[in-house]
Amino acid sequence: MSFQTLLHQYGWREIPGCPGRYLLRGGISRLSPAELLGEGADLREANFDAAPDPVSYCRFSGGGLISFRKQGGYIHTLCNQEGFERKMNKLKGESL
Repeated sequence: MSFQTLLHQYGWREIPGCPGRYLLRGGISRLSPAELLGEGADLREANFDAAPDPVSYCRFSGGGLISFRKQGGYIHTLCNQEGFERKMNKLKGESL
């Protein structure tokens, strides 16, 4: 899996004010992170104080996926390398 593959495989829109981060179109998705990434993805899940919902994330070539589990599905965000690092640091409460 790679950033470019996912970017071109699904419909994403840039998140305003968040360079390098994209939101899967359509809002809450019934598609799980595992289904979005396919077999073999190093998908992890964690709870962070900075997020009200469980977070699934996976780093891959050129960036990563960060998905927030909501009632009824997921909010998926695709990130380039810089966007992934920035958001993960923010979720962990770390400064850049």
